[in-house]
Amino acid sequence: MTRAKASQQSPEQEERTFAVDSMSRVEGEGRLKVVVRGDEVVKAELSIFEAPRFFERLVVGRQPDEVLDMVARICGICPVAYQMTATEGFERLFEIELDPQVRQLRRLFYWGEWLQSHALHIYLLNAPDFLGYDSAIDMARDHRSIVERGLSLKQAGVDLLKLIGGRAVHPVGMRVGGFYRVPSKSQARALLPALEQSLIDAQETVKWTSAFNLPDFERDPLMLSMCDPDLYALDTGRLVTTEGLDIDPGEWDSAFTEQHVDYTTALQASSLDGKHHLLGPSARVVLAGASLHPLAKTALEESGGAEVLRRNMFAAITARGIEMIHAAAESIAIIEAYEPPVDPYTPWEPRAGKASWSSEAPRGVLFHRYDVDEQGRVVKAQIVPPTSQNQLFMEDDMRGYVGTVLDLPEPEAAARLEALIRCYDPCISCATHFLTLEIERI
Repeated sequence: MTRAKASQQSPEQEERTFAVDSMSRVEGEGRLKVVVRGDEVVKAELSIFEAPRFFERLVVGRQPDEVLDMVARICGICPVAYQMTATEGFERLFEIELDPQVRQLRRLFYWGEWLQSHALHIYLLNAPDFLGYDSAIDMARDHRSIVERGLSLKQAGVDLLKLIGGRAVHPVGMRVGGFYRVPSKSQARALLPALEQSLIDAQETVKWTSAFNLPDFERDPLMLSMCDPDLYALDTGRLVTTEGLDIDPGEWDSAFTEQHVDYTTALQASSLDGKHHLLGPSARVVLAGASLHPLAKTALEESGGAEVLRRNMFAAITARGIEMIHAAAESIAIIEAYEPPVDPYTPWEPRAGKASWSSEAPRGVLFHRYDVDEQGRVVKAQIVPPTSQNQLFMEDDMRGYVGTVLDLPEPEAAARLEALIRCYDPCISCATHFLTLEIERI
């Protein structure tokens, strides 16, 4: 629900509040508030008011394989991202060498999550904003075949998750060192027809979204992404920014930090020197686009190029479509070359140390750190989801964008701000699992 109000003051002193008390078409619960005095933005806040979930405390004392099952519960849309980031950290600490086919299955597993998440966001959450509908249900009345295409894309991803993880929501198939079981060659190849159709549907998605009329709002963001010269941004390579930062994915906390603020139950992340960064599909395409599949590169060029994605947040819907092309194309290639490994996992021995890594959840960089004792038990944990990192940049975008909507009727202006935040695909529940909150009231 959107609302706006203005006080009885002179025009230059008039204070107007644009508020969305409860955001719709996002995962979780949050609110927006922008206060403008004259032409000056006094305040821009994205408040997340879901209760803290304390996952960083719940995993203390647990063994690595227990941690994987627990962190998958942080999110029902991107559980693989949490499992993958955690297990990569443990495997790095324990010096586990994965079978090459197991590593390929890991990527296939992750691409399944990307397909279902991106399709959900593009077709059911984000596209109604561009086409003037209140919901995907309303949109389906006029564009049934388009919505069905989105549901088909989502199902292809779900089928991959079920094949490798045992189930689509909070999968249980992955363990440190590999998987509990792996699919047969015939089981994997049975998904090829659906993935081949998904590749076609993803290409059509980019053509469709790149024709949307984008709001006139551009800025020059600091972007953060995983980057690997040989593989598209997922769980390998380095963490890089558009300003030249280049660090090991396990050292996110050497360049970035988190802090509490009093109006939200989520931590907010920034660089150590206080800069706010943007992550997610647009950042990945800009920073790691050289590693995209050739079909995805062609779609990027035909859609207007990376510069549009870099400067205009509303174009992120097309970046997700481009990534779906890559996810479908690489999934097909992995399955066509797949040979089941002799052993589904590599045995390992625990050791004390820091288990940390970053990977690319559909919404952006996700960082995990676990301090581990000699028995492999977690003694301390830090989990930094994409939404916590994007939150400050979302507020920056609201400050910049509000000036373009001041002449609109106030309920419509508030709705436009909500649409901007939806472009980030914020996973609000993911962001509400910090350990402590201190509020000083004056």
